[in-house]
Amino acid sequence: MKLVIQRVKQASVTVDGKCLSKIGPGLLVLAGVSHGDTPFDARHLAHKTVKLRIFQDADGKMNRSVEEMGGELLAVSQFTLYGDCTKGNRPSYISAARPAQGETLFNEYVQTLHALGLPVQTGEFGADMQVDLLNDGPVTLLLESTGRAKE
Repeated sequence: MKLVIQRVKQASVTVDGKCLSKIGPGLLVLAGVSHGDTPFDARHLAHKTVKLRIFQDADGKMNRSVEEMGGELLAVSQFTLYGDCTKGNRPSYISAARPAQGETLFNEYVQTLHALGLPVQTGEFGADMQVDLLNDGPVTLLLESTGRAKE
């Protein structure tokens, strides 16, 4: 599983001209699922997301988590994170999970975030979404579960 995490001042998701979700300060998370991922990967990355110390403390150092600062999360499924561009000009998505598995593990990630007590908004799985954000910093991180020990 791959996550692109962006610290934002605000972010929103629109589908067919209708705003589905909107958050204030917090994290925009773009989440990609691979066919080899498991529920453990989704839960592990949810816990890691909540604990990342990437918000400024009183001294201006990145030392606080989204949980500590009372931020919100917007999670958006994005299978294109598994696009392989090494050959030719058209990305191959052979490493991306099939839609049913991708949706199940994406939902596991979101449910774990909810269980950890964070306000979480989402996009619409499989939809053509427009994501709008005001990046803060900018701070952008990539988290991956590949190679992690399993439960």
